[in-house]
Amino acid sequence: MRASFHTLVFCVGALLVLGMVMLYSASMAQEGAGLLVSQLKWGALGMIACLGCASLDYQALKRFHIPVILAVVAALALILVLTPQLGKTINGSQRWFKFGGQPSEFAKVALIILLAWYGEVNMRRMENFWRGLAIPGLAVGLFVGLVFLEPDWGTAILLAALGGSMLLLAGVRWLHVLPPILAGVAVVSFMLWENPVRRERVMAFLHPEEYKETVGFQTYQAKLALGSGGLTGRGLGNGRQKRGFVPEHHTDFILSVIGEELGLVATLAVVAGFAAIVICGANIARGAPDDFGRLLASGITLLFGLQAFINIGVVTGSLPNKGISLPFISYGGSNLLAMMTCAGLLFAVARTAASCSPAERRLAGTENIFATETA
Repeated sequence: MRASFHTLVFCVGALLVLGMVMLYSASMAQEGAGLLVSQLKWGALGMIACLGCASLDYQALKRFHIPVILAVVAALALILVLTPQLGKTINGSQRWFKFGGQPSEFAKVALIILLAWYGEVNMRRMENFWRGLAIPGLAVGLFVGLVFLEPDWGTAILLAALGGSMLLLAGVRWLHVLPPILAGVAVVSFMLWENPVRRERVMAFLHPEEYKETVGFQTYQAKLALGSGGLTGRGLGNGRQKRGFVPEHHTDFILSVIGEELGLVATLAVVAGFAAIVICGANIARGAPDDFGRLLASGITLLFGLQAFINIGVVTGSLPNKGISLPFISYGGSNLLAMMTCAGLLFAVARTAASCSPAERRLAGTENIFATETA
C-alpha cells in the first residue's frame, strides 16, 4: 500500500510539473506568460485542496449528509450556468460562469462522492432494481442531462460511463444495467446523426483524409505534430504545429505539443504515468478499509483513467473529437482544481488503508454489513 501511495504521489507530481512546462512552451509564442500565471494560481489552489483532502479523514464525508449536499450544490451550479445572466457561451457551448469556473468539473467530484456513499449504505440491496439502479440512476441522469444541455457531449458521456461503472462496482446486476446502456447508445447514436456538427466529427474520424482541411483539421494536424517529433522530439520550445496549426493546443491537444517537442519517449512516459496511476488507484481501492473508501477510490481512479484514455484517443485519432482535457497537464483551472481534489481524496484513502491492519479491515467490513442489514 505504501508503494502505491508513493508511486501515485510521484506520478501526479511529475504530470503536474510536465503540464506547467509544456503550457509555457505551448502558449508563450501567442499568449505570453498569461496562461501559465493563471494555471499556476489554480495549481496553488489545487495543491491546497489536495493537501487538505489528503490530511482529512475521508470517512467524515459520510456524515451530516455531505454527499447529498454536494450533489445538490453541483446540480444547482449546472442549472445556473445555463442561465444567460450567469453563464458564458464560448464556441457555442455555455459551460462556464461569467465570473470563472466550469461547474461540470465539480459535478464529477460530487457524483463520485454521492455514488460511493449510496453504494455503501445500500451495499446489500444493490441487486434490487429500484435500490440499485433506478434511484441512483436518477442522480446520474440529472447530471448527465444538465451537462448535455450546455452542450458538452464529451463530459456527459464521461459522467454516464463513470456513474454506470461505479454502480456495477457497488453490486448492480448486469441484467439491470445492460438495457439502459443499449438504450443510451441508441439515443446518443441517433442524436449524433441528427446533429450536423457531431455527425461531421464522426465522419472525420472514419474518413480523416477527406476531412483533413475542414472538421478533421485539428486532429490531423495533431497527428502530424506527433509524427514529426520522432523518437526524442524537436526540442523543448521548438515545436511548429503549436503556431496556429493545432487549435486548442494548450488545452485538449497539449499531448500533441509534448509529442512534437519531446518525442515518442515523453508521450509513452505520459501514457505510462496514467497507467501507473490507474494501477495504484486500483490497489488502493482494493485495500480500502470500508466500502465507502473502496468505491470512492474506484470512482476517482476511473475518472483519471477514462479522461486520460479519451483525451489520448482523440489526439492520436483513435476516437472522435470530444473536447476532454488531459488530467494534470491541460490548461484549465476548474479541471486542475477538480483533479487535485480527487487526488487528495485518493491519498486520504491510501493513508487510512496503510494505517489499518488486515484484522481492522475485516472488522470494518463486518460492521458495514451489520449496519446495512439493520438499515
